[in-house]
Amino acid sequence: MNTLPWLHPDRVALIEKGLSERIMILDGGMGTMLQGHRLDEDGYRGERFAHGHDSLHEHDHPGECDLKGNNDLLLLTQPGIIRGVHEAYLEAGADFIETNTFNATRVSQADYHLEHVVPELNREGARIARAACDAMTAKTPDRPRFVIGVLGPTSRTASISPDVNDPGFRNIDFEQLKANYIESARALIEGGADTIMVETIFDTLNAKAALFALSELFDELGARVPVMISGTITDRSGRTLSGQTAEAFFYSVEHIRPLSVGLNCALGAEDLRPHVQMLARIANAAVSTHPNAGLPNAFGEYDESPESMAATIRDFAANGLLNIVGGCCGTTPAHIAAIAAAVAPYPPRIRQATDQAA
Repeated sequence: MNTLPWLHPDRVALIEKGLSERIMILDGGMGTMLQGHRLDEDGYRGERFAHGHDSLHEHDHPGECDLKGNNDLLLLTQPGIIRGVHEAYLEAGADFIETNTFNATRVSQADYHLEHVVPELNREGARIARAACDAMTAKTPDRPRFVIGVLGPTSRTASISPDVNDPGFRNIDFEQLKANYIESARALIEGGADTIMVETIFDTLNAKAALFALSELFDELGARVPVMISGTITDRSGRTLSGQTAEAFFYSVEHIRPLSVGLNCALGAEDLRPHVQMLARIANAAVSTHPNAGLPNAFGEYDESPESMAATIRDFAANGLLNIVGGCCGTTPAHIAAIAAAVAPYPPRIRQATDQAA
């Protein structure tokens, strides 16, 4: 894979230039922003999936399954809302915009009986983010913006049984995951993604399926895009759900020679610090982090203010730990603006073997 040419060499060169000059900024939480719109079932369905709607798409969905909460579907039913979220993060200072495709795989969309729209979800996710980034780049040509095509972890795990009474049982296997990821990644690239990020990795075997899928897809295309990897430490034990430390996780995925490797979600910035510090010490790639706005409270909400979170992230930057930083659950454009301002005075972490990034 690493000998293949870049699909968009000019964009890759611009990303590398940005990483060499400053700490680059990732966007923040999508779900947090969507919750503010308080969409009901009809809002999620839109016109296309409305109950009893007589159109070319009348058989798109069986109708009896609720669609509320399927945030990826808003790419088709409320694209203006998704574009608006992207624009808000760009205005806040984001260099990278993640596509709203965290659950845009067949295995995840099966929960809503919408497997058949998965390619469309990914293409539209990348297209909408591409349009927002290109519009901002036109305003600030000296600071181009980039689209990260997101591959989420799916709703299943290849390493752990979902049945405590049958430890050997699996409800997904490697080949199924690989097929899911190839389909979604192909559509993300078709829609205009600059990079692909395998993110919120709680099971490294799932991640390996995604990385293998990307290798196969790049061989098929005869070209590649940069790969970004972001795992998640699930609790204060300092391990992923499948039991790896941050160090072990990195060594499990470094063979892909990623553009960046990092951690996101699950914990707030303060609790993630030692694990990010470990990656900064060993990784021969850019180091990224996009933590939650603290730990969730009793109501599942996130309370850490933009100012508090930015102060913690400033310490990361001052100690040379970061190349890319943003936010995950609970973060808003205000958080991203505060983080961008906090890290702006500091140079990026010095990367090892940057010529190996792929």
